[in-house]
Amino acid sequence: MTTPTICILITIAVYLGSVLGIGFYFARKSESSADFYLGGRKLGPLVTAMSAEASDMSSYLLMGLPGLAYLSGIADVGWTVIGLAAGTYLNWLFTAKRLRRYTQETGSFTLPQFFSNRYRDEKHILTMIAALIIIIFFIPYTASGFAACGKLFSSLFNIDYMTAMIVSAIVIVGYTAAGGFLAASTTDFIQSIIMTIAIVFVLGFSTISAGGIDVVIENAKALPGYFSFTNTYIDADGVSTPYGFLQIITTVSWGLGYFGMPHILLRFMAIEDENKLKLSRRVASVWVVIAMAIAVMIGVVGRTLSANGLVPQLTGNATETIIVRIADLLSSYGILPALMAGLILAGILASTMSTADSQLLAASSGVSQNILQEALHLNLSNKASMLTARLTVVIIAVLGVFIAKNPDSSVFGIVSFAWAGFGASFGPIIICSLFWKRTTLPGAIAGMIAGGAFVFIWKYKIKPLGGVFGLYELLPAFLVGIAMIIVVSLLTKAPSKEITDEFDRVAVK
Repeated sequence: MTTPTICILITIAVYLGSVLGIGFYFARKSESSADFYLGGRKLGPLVTAMSAEASDMSSYLLMGLPGLAYLSGIADVGWTVIGLAAGTYLNWLFTAKRLRRYTQETGSFTLPQFFSNRYRDEKHILTMIAALIIIIFFIPYTASGFAACGKLFSSLFNIDYMTAMIVSAIVIVGYTAAGGFLAASTTDFIQSIIMTIAIVFVLGFSTISAGGIDVVIENAKALPGYFSFTNTYIDADGVSTPYGFLQIITTVSWGLGYFGMPHILLRFMAIEDENKLKLSRRVASVWVVIAMAIAVMIGVVGRTLSANGLVPQLTGNATETIIVRIADLLSSYGILPALMAGLILAGILASTMSTADSQLLAASSGVSQNILQEALHLNLSNKASMLTARLTVVIIAVLGVFIAKNPDSSVFGIVSFAWAGFGASFGPIIICSLFWKRTTLPGAIAGMIAGGAFVFIWKYKIKPLGGVFGLYELLPAFLVGIAMIIVVSLLTKAPSKEITDEFDRVAVK
């Protein structure tokens, strides 16, 4: 084993040991299910902001965005970044404070629980449906995170994919099952710092290695359509094609997904003081814009590095490894650069783990809290409830590892579909629950089912028709969900005075 490889392994081992230590530290502070799943609403504004964005970005920030920019230029990745940035800001602006108030008012510490409490759903129909949706979409979503970790270690150190994935899963499950929400949020905060250091250093090092900004720009300009928002570069043929209005709408619509993401919405519910959400919003919005912009620039610079022969020429899915290739180049310069390369790779690992831990918690709460205790009315003691919560995290992780056992599985495809599923199932009901007093229980049920079902219908039945039907399934399914909530609510009995009074109390605070 070479000296650079040893240095990289040491850095990653220290990082993994640190996150496990955080998990066991917070294990003593989780005394109830509410603590385990929501941290007792004790998050500070910075942890709220950065843990939300770290759990959101996942490996897409350090692998997906640079890879897409490297492959096809600015148009596709640029409109995606615009959509994600707008969705992030609007979600913090309109959803965060009111959701924090409403969940406090209704005594809710999970999203399905809030839906049932909001509409006085005594039969817990909404709880069951919402929990099932979380399980359906989050188990494979978690599997994609495990797969990303396995592929990273396997490619770096020539370790068996399954072994690498299991080790990664054990670490993630270890600190999540031990410390719950507080452990996940604190490690996500630390992971966001590591991710930031990694992308800033990679951009600086790669730009200098490429010969400077002028060289990078000249190389990009030489590729047809590479620097355009209305054309995209086709790597295989070396030509550009128009990037039309339909494609722009499709990519920008990714931003709608934020309104229905359980692992992000939980951060809004958990902050200690709603008045600090303004600071959280500013920090989160600024960080996500800067981080995504840097990630895109790394992909552009990576093109020049390949043109200069400093890193291999990458094609297809291999473009997502551009930061790994840059880290490998850095490690060849000596011990200190190799340690820094280890930190960069730990940043990629952090981006994946910060999402997987939050997804595990959300899926676990759906099973142990919402289905077993609320929908099926199992009367568990506090100790039994905590044990059930931790066991559920382990079981869901095992299922995720099983799903991800194929190293050739499409990580991006799973993430894209799950993002649409959550956005269309939960986004419309979140917006209507918080801002439309006339929403009824039947309307909420109809909207949740219709939004989730239409994701499948559009993707597998309508989208294959092509043409104007080629839209990303999130947008049409989101609109169907909203429409169903409005129509069914207007056709059914208005909410009770108790419900509307509660809505007014939340709205006027």
